[in-house]
Amino acid sequence: MKTVCVIPARHASVRLPGKPLLPILGIPMVRWVIRAARRFEFVEQILVATDHEGIAAAAREENVEAIMTDPDLPSGTDRIRAAMKGRPGDVIINLQGDEPGMPADAVRLAWNALVQSDCHAATACVPITCRDIFESPNAVKVVRDRNQRALYFSRSPIPSLARRDETEMRQPGYIYGHKHLGLYIYRRTALETFCELPDSHLEGLEKLEQLRMLENGMTLLCVDSPRDSVGVDTAEDIQKAEAYIQTWG
Repeated sequence: MKTVCVIPARHASVRLPGKPLLPILGIPMVRWVIRAARRFEFVEQILVATDHEGIAAAAREENVEAIMTDPDLPSGTDRIRAAMKGRPGDVIINLQGDEPGMPADAVRLAWNALVQSDCHAATACVPITCRDIFESPNAVKVVRDRNQRALYFSRSPIPSLARRDETEMRQPGYIYGHKHLGLYIYRRTALETFCELPDSHLEGLEKLEQLRMLENGMTLLCVDSPRDSVGVDTAEDIQKAEAYIQTWG
């Protein structure tokens, strides 16, 4: 069973144009994402799927193949599918180009859970112990069944706060819910199926493409990660990413 890690890295970004090339500790961010992928011992090949020659050049500096993809593709998942066309791979890891701080343990746990299951894909989450984060639309929340399969994702606070005990919520370490990490691991057949599906109703309402899977009956495992990821969405996040990378052994 061959596992390929594909890093979709788009140059255009509303908040941070050219984000994959922003320097982190003096090195373009996409190169740090590649180095993060090398920490996954079960990955046999790393590819970068991009629409920009500068990003492709940065990938080649890490001795990684870069595949130029159509800039008009609607999502990173479609970019991954395009990059994998004609290439072997049974399990595909989507490690996004703005996630230099994706915990290796989260990827490892999700990969193990997927290959030992009959599910279509896997991802990861962490507990939310801060009410502000729980109520923030910038944090995507997930609810799961007893077998760690995702039931729903939302930018709204789920499960609801409406009937919770206020005293209980004030206890140290109280878990409001779970934050979804921007990680996906697909079986090859599931990746192909997902990209052929039309955009779904709930996906459109929440602006979360993973809901297309759930609306169409696909199963998505969501394992517990031992730590949160460190993604880069704003200039302030760069310092957080630098601090995280410096913890690598």
